[in-house]
Amino acid sequence: MKFKYLRTLYKRSKKAYVKAYSLTEILIVLCIIGILLLMVLPNQTSVISQAKAIEAQAMLNQVYGLEKSYFYRFSKYSNNLEEIGFEQELTVEDGGQAVYRIEIVEATNNSFLARATSVSDLDGDGAYNTWEINDKKALKEVVKE
Repeated sequence: MKFKYLRTLYKRSKKAYVKAYSLTEILIVLCIIGILLLMVLPNQTSVISQAKAIEAQAMLNQVYGLEKSYFYRFSKYSNNLEEIGFEQELTVEDGGQAVYRIEIVEATNNSFLARATSVSDLDGDGAYNTWEINDKKALKEVVKE
């Protein structure tokens, strides 16, 4: 009788195990996912830099329009962004959203050259993406990202 009681007690105290993955199996799967992500991310870097370059192009087109308007009023181009009415947004360095800093490199009575320079190295190669626009609205990428 004692043995019967001990057997039922043993069966009740026996823990029920649930089928699951071991910690090693989960770690292996996570490592494989990490390797796949590392293979995909370099391909996405160019897409991100192209998307950010659209910001530079849009701001330079705005500067072009403002410079043309200033030229029609005063018959000369200005080398001052505030004078033409352009407000530079705060850059990422200064706690803002803008990735590019705008400047007017040169302005004469007949021509101007404006430049947008990235404030951060988008792909980590040491070169900062730079775009320029002139009085003929020739927009070109001077330093490629």
